[in-house]
Amino acid sequence: MEISNQSGISEFFLTGLTYAPAIESFIFSLFLSIYFVTIFGNILIILAVRLDYHLHTPMYFFIANLSFTDICISTTIIPKMLLNIETQNQSITYTGCLSQVCFVLIFGGLESCLLAVMAYDRYLAIVHPLRYTVIMNPCLCVLLVLLSLFISTINALLHSLMLLKLSFCKDQNILHFFCELVQVIKHACSDTFINTLLIYTVTSVFAGVPLAGIIFSYIQIVSSILKISSVQGRNKAFSTCGSHLSVVSLFYGTAFGVYMSSAVSDSSVKNIVFSMMYIVVPQMLNPFIYSLRNREMKQAMRHLLFPVVLSSP
Repeated sequence: MEISNQSGISEFFLTGLTYAPAIESFIFSLFLSIYFVTIFGNILIILAVRLDYHLHTPMYFFIANLSFTDICISTTIIPKMLLNIETQNQSITYTGCLSQVCFVLIFGGLESCLLAVMAYDRYLAIVHPLRYTVIMNPCLCVLLVLLSLFISTINALLHSLMLLKLSFCKDQNILHFFCELVQVIKHACSDTFINTLLIYTVTSVFAGVPLAGIIFSYIQIVSSILKISSVQGRNKAFSTCGSHLSVVSLFYGTAFGVYMSSAVSDSSVKNIVFSMMYIVVPQMLNPFIYSLRNREMKQAMRHLLFPVVLSSP
């Protein structure tokens, strides 16, 4: 069957952040600051991991990939939103909207998979420390990242191709600040049963399996840590997992809030706020979480930002 835009529409309008000019100026400044902090913080993480040989380990390799993913998610959404606010034009082309849906699904899914891979890495490091370096070799690390990207891309393409089959109504106003899959489907005139079923089915599997893997890993990790007799050893083991647990809680907690709010309420304002907490805020906070809670990362950051001062006698 040929897949095409059956509705013939050329654009949508993102009206989720349409306010008075004074408020829009504040929103523009806020999101510009968030975007700058997100890009700067995550680039620092990537550079620190790349340049400091102490950080050439599987854990930091995955952290650097997570930072790259956070940059991609934010870049997929925020620049277009800032352009719309600056030009007072909320339009986004049909192709641009579907591309945004696809890339958000790719990088959001990749982040979910990477968090599960990082939990597996911590599980091996704490529960099987003697076999850790043998199992978690560089080839496996790269393979796990590529596999995560492949799975998330297949998921995104599946939703995007099904979205292409829909025809859309004349009401093209999407009450959101980006083209979110569920919000776009709401504007379809054709039957969306298959799309909705696919969303619930794939989301349950795609989010449930990584989350179940993370929970299982940490059950084993906590059980192993409690067997350590030394208090200092237990604290050190817990500290290596603290940053990852914080990121997992932030990512899945806000994502769960998005879907719960959309299920129990039709309030577009609440959906926008929860979506911001899910798709914007975690990507900004992740660098702070990893740099502030990790001694090795803090040291690498200091050497990266103040090389002359630290190298002087």
